[in-house]
Amino acid sequence: MSRAPFAADPEAHGPREFGGPARGERRGPRSAFQRDRDRIIHSMSFRRLKSKTQVFIAPDGDHYRTRLTHSLEVAQIGRVIARALGLDEDLTEALCLAHDLGHPPFGHAGEAALSDAMERHGGFCHNAQALRTVMRIECPYPEHDGLDLTWDLLEGLAKHNGPVTAPNWALAELDEAFPLQLGTWPSLEAQVAAVADDIAYDNHDIDDGLRAGFLQLDDLLTLDFLADQWRAVEKRFPHAPRERLLREMVRDQIGLMVNDVLEHTTREAKGLASIAEVRGAGRQIAGFSPAMAAQERRLKSFMYERLYYHPEQVAAAERARAVVARLFAAYAQDASLMPEDWQARLPSHDPQRARVIADFIAGMSDRFAMQSAARIYGERPAGLINV
Repeated sequence: MSRAPFAADPEAHGPREFGGPARGERRGPRSAFQRDRDRIIHSMSFRRLKSKTQVFIAPDGDHYRTRLTHSLEVAQIGRVIARALGLDEDLTEALCLAHDLGHPPFGHAGEAALSDAMERHGGFCHNAQALRTVMRIECPYPEHDGLDLTWDLLEGLAKHNGPVTAPNWALAELDEAFPLQLGTWPSLEAQVAAVADDIAYDNHDIDDGLRAGFLQLDDLLTLDFLADQWRAVEKRFPHAPRERLLREMVRDQIGLMVNDVLEHTTREAKGLASIAEVRGAGRQIAGFSPAMAAQERRLKSFMYERLYYHPEQVAAAERARAVVARLFAAYAQDASLMPEDWQARLPSHDPQRARVIADFIAGMSDRFAMQSAARIYGERPAGLINV
């Protein structure tokens, strides 16, 4: 499909914070956005996503999703939508792959613990932490900190959920160093990455919840739009095993949502002639239709009630939250417990000191966080495998 006039242009991309083109720009035929994607994939932060919680904490099974497999699934959905709309697939993919890099161990439980620990020091936000990760913490290059990604990628990562009117300290610091126009809407590639994230976790969390036995089909079918999908699947495959029908229903629901996004976004983008007009439109362009958005909100509400706030999930989350809280307290009291390279970069006073401790903990995998707690406190945290 030909490139839409409102797509991001890798030949006319915004600058890199530390200058480009320089050494790295000569390595092969890749576009600027392909280079961004590859820098993300090759980062240590991306690799650690394989052992970070998506829904289930430290799941005792190979088939549950992690932050890594979730990010890959988001990227697959994002690329499909971007291609159909004539957007830049590589920028979309890079944004999808990077969107969860700021998540600490144990998912939202870990984030809640860091938010509490950092309350007096400016707070903690996983979205701002993703920017901090790619701009300051990942340091593979000799000339500068960070991955030195394009402005377009950083802008999309900062505000893929829309304009940021009240950035926290981390995002405010980064924006001051490399202004990202936080008050405007981002590119359509960033907006597509955000809705691809919704589509992926809305539906794949159903799959994992059913696998774990926390969700039951009869309960899911109280949602009329899912009941319609289930009846259609049963009609098409009357003799197929139930497990296969369940997975087919999830696939159908993903397809329904993707097609809705394509139809709605095509209507909303009609008449736009440039990416500047996308940013200046003052509204979200890529997303669900009002009818699908209402269904998606109902699905989210159901999932919070039946899965995310399931008693076993809540109990495991509280235990995980305690692990992160105890790690922060230990490092704040005795910095020698941290690796030498992190000790060397630790400021002497707060809030900067606390913020670097939070950086260290936020980068941990679930497994490393549990190992670190066991090393400090003499016993491995119990009760964190909840499926």
